Amino acid sequence: MTVAFEELPPVSAFPVVPGRRWGPDLWWSATTGRHVAAGSNAMRVQLMVRDRDADVTGLAGRPVRVMWREERGRVRSWVPQLFARYRDGTGLLADCPSHPEAGGDRAVKAAEAVSTACEEIGWAYRRLAPLDDVLTANLKWLAGYRHPRHRGRTGLLEAVVDEFERPRPLVEGVAAVGDPIEVLPVAFHALWAGLLVAAIDVPLHERVLVQAPASGGGLGLSGAGTAAETAAGLVRASGRSGERGAAPWTAGGGGRGACAFRRSAVAGRGPVPAGLPPGR
Repeated sequence: MTVAFEELPPVSAFPVVPGRRWGPDLWWSATTGRHVAAGSNAMRVQLMVRDRDADVTGLAGRPVRVMWREERGRVRSWVPQLFARYRDGTGLLADCPSHPEAGGDRAVKAAEAVSTACEEIGWAYRRLAPLDDVLTANLKWLAGYRHPRHRGRTGLLEAVVDEFERPRPLVEGVAAVGDPIEVLPVAFHALWAGLLVAAIDVPLHERVLVQAPASGGGLGLSGAGTAAETAAGLVRASGRSGERGAAPWTAGGGGRGACAFRRSAVAGRGPVPAGLPPGR
């Protein structure tokens, strides 16, 4: 029986480290409508990036253990933190360190082996660099409006998008549609979903310029980008184009010996239950 990685629960629990501000939790994915296990704040942010990417169709936390044999015959294993499935069927295995040195030499050697295994099947492995603080804060804010309930009453989302056919300050477009208390959450949902775009690598404020992608929208960054990349909104910072090519912290070199994926059996574990994210 074949089971897609994005359908699997974690093969092992994320560790709880005493003294850390953030611990393991669940991320409600707008892409899948289900919870994804997240082991740290850094991983949670990277889940947000993939959850906002229109090319991603599935997400999972620690769904597979990768095993390989070193030259001296010793068996090693590693459990990547994050798995993302793309629309074209390819996959990404990734770790989400909070800083470049996290994991030490063991993580570096594991990255080489896992990267080699992924390349053999046309996938990719990456150690994903943390995002800029401003970009992270903006992404977390928009993520609070990712649930479909923030589309508002029938026709309101369409009215909001139409109002930003040309670039205009957020507060002006919202006021033109109706009561800001009702309309602002819908505008934030549209920004999350890529139906509207704005520069999110600079602090968001009420007069940030917002527009619909069809009117020339870019990446959602203060620079520029292609319209096809709009929905991801973070390609230059940490998106798919960086994952497919050379990028910081990319595992280099070939792994040693044979390497294989293995799904570990975990007794008594079922699918992560679906549910709703906390509301604002």
